[in-house]
Amino acid sequence: MATYIRLTDYKDSDTKEQQFANPANRHTANQNDFSKIPGSPIAYWMSDTVRSKFILYPSIDDLMTTRAGMCTGNNDFFLRYWFEIEFIKIGFYKSSFDEVISSNKKWFQFNKGGEYNRWFGNNDIFIKFNKENIDLLSNSCNKLASKELYFKEGITWNAVSSSNFGVRLHQKGSIVSNAAMVAFPENEFNYIFAFLNTVIVKKMVEFLSPTINFNVGDISKVPVIFPNSSTIKSKINTLTDQCIEISREEWDSRETSWDFKQNELIRHKTDDGKIASAFTAYCDHWREKFHQLHANEEELNRLFIDIYGLQNELTPDVALEDITILKSESRIENGELIFNADEIARQFISYTVGCMFGRYALDREGLVVANMDQPYPTDTPFAIDDDNIIPVLEEEVFADDIAARFERFVGVAFGEERVGENLRWVEEALGMSIRKYFYGEFYKDHVRRYKKRPIYWLIQSPKKGFSALIYMHRYQSDTMARVQTMYLREYLTKLESLIEHYNAIASNPSSSAKDAKDAAKLASKLEGKHRDALDFDRGDMSRIAAEQITIDLDDGVKVNYQKFKGVLPDIGLSKGED
Repeated sequence: MATYIRLTDYKDSDTKEQQFANPANRHTANQNDFSKIPGSPIAYWMSDTVRSKFILYPSIDDLMTTRAGMCTGNNDFFLRYWFEIEFIKIGFYKSSFDEVISSNKKWFQFNKGGEYNRWFGNNDIFIKFNKENIDLLSNSCNKLASKELYFKEGITWNAVSSSNFGVRLHQKGSIVSNAAMVAFPENEFNYIFAFLNTVIVKKMVEFLSPTINFNVGDISKVPVIFPNSSTIKSKINTLTDQCIEISREEWDSRETSWDFKQNELIRHKTDDGKIASAFTAYCDHWREKFHQLHANEEELNRLFIDIYGLQNELTPDVALEDITILKSESRIENGELIFNADEIARQFISYTVGCMFGRYALDREGLVVANMDQPYPTDTPFAIDDDNIIPVLEEEVFADDIAARFERFVGVAFGEERVGENLRWVEEALGMSIRKYFYGEFYKDHVRRYKKRPIYWLIQSPKKGFSALIYMHRYQSDTMARVQTMYLREYLTKLESLIEHYNAIASNPSSSAKDAKDAAKLASKLEGKHRDALDFDRGDMSRIAAEQITIDLDDGVKVNYQKFKGVLPDIGLSKGED
């Protein structure tokens, strides 16, 4: 027998020193018992009850195939986020190599891991996997590892995670990456899925893999016990289906999901036409879903703790903070779920911009214009911008700039009689005016939301005197020239008129001292913007406009965006982000 002192749960050296003498941290174990556990981990703190499960019951490896997947050897070449590329070239939910080849599509689902999510999520990466590229991949890196398991539905988790262990659905049609581990149960899919998301597996993984690496070899050693009662198995199946569906609905509620249908405030619109009421309905809906998921996870824990006979070692409790839906839309304060009105407002604004460019439309669900050279519909309730150029300015210079368009959208979507009230709700949620948000914050939000692969591009002068948005999927080789001639130079002309106007007020003897001072200040500010925009017009904008640059969406944002250096803001793409 040997005595061990476990201090790994304490973060700093002072606490470790204080806890060194605590009897609760001392464990006595027979070293011979280590060999009874697959892999012989030195899990000296494992109880006899837990150890017996490894000895008496089959491991999960006996019930399913576990694999790591493909290494592309060149992610920059082979991988894209789905929203970067033309939607028409994507092949969803294919079931075999033959179906992939015969589809004549180019891009297919790729499971590359991602942030920590349970039950569902991280479905956003696609791989270039048509016949030509299959041949390339067959000769690169690990040569289509585990290809016999491609396209099958399974259960997946991240190979490396700084968070808890948890699994989610590996969708049909997906190809396995070496950054994500995947298991394919031969039977009892929901039972194994639910079990892998319980506190029991979390505890056993701590014994088998005390690091942040969750390899298939470690997970495959976990023992599986089935209950004698078919009623319990049926209940577990039902709870698992509910957890998947709630998490799927939440994932699809954001526009970065390919199955996104409609913004949540539009979806929860009420008869009174108030955005505030839509927000309340949204909160009610998702509060119920959140607490249902939380209750389901705790009930699954309870059922499996009973099945494993670990009532004296584990509790079914799940912290609200550990529920993996609504992470950006809400927070936990004093045990309560609090919704972030600012994020909900920002999502609504992002959808509105999509409707301006035709990516979405109020009267249709899902994507509308998502391919190059695709005509946009002209019969939508809210008119789609005809030239794919929308000014984003600090001043009201253009009647159809982005702030004005947003106001019109709110009127069409929620009713003209509530426009003022609804705009106030949005501005209160943002903590700033709509115009200030569009001018200073929208693009930063968009770049973050789309993981540094923005689909709307901000053409902007160096000192932000002039800005305009375009939609990448509607880009044409003359777009930059049209921005220059129809907007930038028109903006310069309008600024000149405004400067003249304010200078006249400032020099007018009949103007009050305050009015003269304010007018002079505005004139000076506009003169600075005019110099910035004029230099931009004569410099980088003229150069880019003259080049008539073409883009290929297959190349992705990282390649295409950098063709416009000097015209588009630097968002860090040259630093090698994956």
